[in-house]
Amino acid sequence: MSDAVLVIGAQSEIGQSLIAKVIAEEKTSQVIAISRSDCPNSLASRVLDEARLAWMRCDYSDEQMKDVVERCGALLAEKNATLSRLIICNGRLHDSTISPEKRIEDLDRDTLHAIFESNAVIPALWLKHFKGFLKAHLKGRIPAVVAVLSARIGSIEDNGKGGWYAYRASKAALNMLLKTSAIEYQRSLPELRFIAFHPGTTDTPLSKPFQRSVPEGRLFTPDFVAASLLARLSEALAVSRTSASFVAWDGSQIPW
Repeated sequence: MSDAVLVIGAQSEIGQSLIAKVIAEEKTSQVIAISRSDCPNSLASRVLDEARLAWMRCDYSDEQMKDVVERCGALLAEKNATLSRLIICNGRLHDSTISPEKRIEDLDRDTLHAIFESNAVIPALWLKHFKGFLKAHLKGRIPAVVAVLSARIGSIEDNGKGGWYAYRASKAALNMLLKTSAIEYQRSLPELRFIAFHPGTTDTPLSKPFQRSVPEGRLFTPDFVAASLLARLSEALAVSRTSASFVAWDGSQIPW
């Protein structure tokens, strides 16, 4: 039986790097990618073994989420593969109409809803829709790990600067949703570990407007972050965990 990795939000730069790295370095692993859009050409050109990549489109509605979960189960059965890593890369900081708030006076109802939808609601709904599948698929098998892309800025205890209200609060909400899910999941599925992962500042469009203030040597490439995340997943699989952990790219623990 072969190993499988599931990457949600696969069109993101970190998602693409994860997929490319797994296929290049893990010679038998199957990758399932889920995204709103088709596989980008930038990734297709890096994937030499296309047979090990299954790309599924999803608009993140509950109906399509349920359908994707069923399709994942059918594909894993067809490939005789066991899912060991589920990585949720969905996230949002800014766009053409949204910027991080510097003051509480900058708060906007629509912005709060939009940022929470991307950073907390969608990942939580994936945890909801995959629960039944994971219980049936993993029960009694090898350990598996679920990871979400969080951020140090989501740590309530570590908040010493303020600002960035919607992003900061949505990542804190994501962390709580993950930790609460981990408690429930592990009552019936102790094989499953959970990680909220802080990638550091990554050289992607998400961080582009804010890179001037990043200290030298602390702006990471997506490939570096992908390697760091895979290392943290391997560490989680190697030891027994009873609750979720909040870890940085270098393996250090972050206070919730």
